[in-house]
Amino acid sequence: MSTPEKSIVLLRELLALDNSYIDACRLEQVNVICVDNADQKHKTMPFKTMYAGNKQFWLKNDTAEYFLSYEDFLKVEERASGIKAPVILSIANEADQAAKNDHTAQEAGAEQEINGYGQGYDFIAAMTETERASYIKESKNRLDEFIAQKQKDRQLVAEAMVESTQDAVLCNHATLMNIMNLSNDDAKKQSKDLILSTCDFVKSSSQLILENVYNEELKGALETKSNGTILQHMTRVYMNGLAFLSYYNKQVLTSSIINKLRISFKKYAPFYQNLLPHVENLTLEKVFLGGMRAIPENDFHDWVVGFLVHDIGKAAAVEYHESDAAFNREIVVEHVYVGYNAILNKTNYPRGASLIAGWHHEYYGDPSGYGSFRSLLEKHLKTNPDMKPAYCIAYDIKRMTTCEALAFFPVKMLEIVDVYDALTDPNRRYRKALAPQEALALMEEEFVRKNPKLDIILFDLFLKFMQEAN
Repeated sequence: MSTPEKSIVLLRELLALDNSYIDACRLEQVNVICVDNADQKHKTMPFKTMYAGNKQFWLKNDTAEYFLSYEDFLKVEERASGIKAPVILSIANEADQAAKNDHTAQEAGAEQEINGYGQGYDFIAAMTETERASYIKESKNRLDEFIAQKQKDRQLVAEAMVESTQDAVLCNHATLMNIMNLSNDDAKKQSKDLILSTCDFVKSSSQLILENVYNEELKGALETKSNGTILQHMTRVYMNGLAFLSYYNKQVLTSSIINKLRISFKKYAPFYQNLLPHVENLTLEKVFLGGMRAIPENDFHDWVVGFLVHDIGKAAAVEYHESDAAFNREIVVEHVYVGYNAILNKTNYPRGASLIAGWHHEYYGDPSGYGSFRSLLEKHLKTNPDMKPAYCIAYDIKRMTTCEALAFFPVKMLEIVDVYDALTDPNRRYRKALAPQEALALMEEEFVRKNPKLDIILFDLFLKFMQEAN
């Protein structure tokens, strides 16, 4: 094949070596030289544009072949040099290339077993804070392009949602690890741009979910996208939590669900009476402080940021969380405190995000649960011995910090999604994954009926959400 330049690099050969080169091509915003197989004519297109349309376009070489200029290759190689040693490219025969791919896959699998954050983590960890903020902005812009489209390719949107969420999780994790040993003021200054980018990204992904993007394609992408197990879990919980919160808002705003719950509250009353034995004449308004209501946009986005980073504290003990080790409650409990303290003290994430990270295993005070709200409540009761929480769930942070309620609304939403994902996660080594209906049945029996860990009304709403989503 004749080529348009003397010094060019075959793209499919480069990208077959390691996934980090894909990220490098996107970050460096290189151009692709497209050579038509029929007439040898060539044109130049931005890599990120072609990638947005097809995540493996360079393998579709039946009609065209794709190259990088040698100058762009050097930029990509330099960008990726923090992950892999420089490579010498040559046109290998099929057997050599297959062996190379097998070896790369084995290395990637080993890395995934070790760090739990997947094959792309080292690449993102090698970035500067400014580069990570830009990386998330690029993901946001990619989602904004889909938002602007009247007719959307559902599969492409689904893949973009999952991939961009994974990138956001990795960037936030890497930055948090970098700032842990800095003073609080320096840490907040260093992470400022990344957090602003993350909050903007959340708004765009929320918009796509609100446009009914939560569909079979998205659920399929969540199931099939292979990467580190902690990363997979955080991605699924973010996407499903966002979808569930959106569903809740839609039900409150467009249906008569609140009136129906008032009418049928008698069947829920025993559950809440066990939690609030000192409260007489329970009503829906005494369970939900101020009554059930829709979530304002600002709170919605702040809480969804919390969903995104809820398990960021697991970074302190990745090896344990990814191993077959016996249950160690001390290590398990640690992750909520690490995440809570890091987010609260080292960053300017919305306050609600830190509470979600620190409280999402509270389980209404059940002995199996844990979290920093228990310490807050204990301290509050020491100074206010006659005070007792008068409500089960509060929507605003101030009412939680004064311990007027037993639980924070977004935490109770996330707990349900988090438990469901843990029970259905095929990557959990210590438990066989349950089918969706098996998981829901177990949750209802063990986490609602026998032990009041999850909220019964919100769980019933989750059942409805799951039924309508399938």
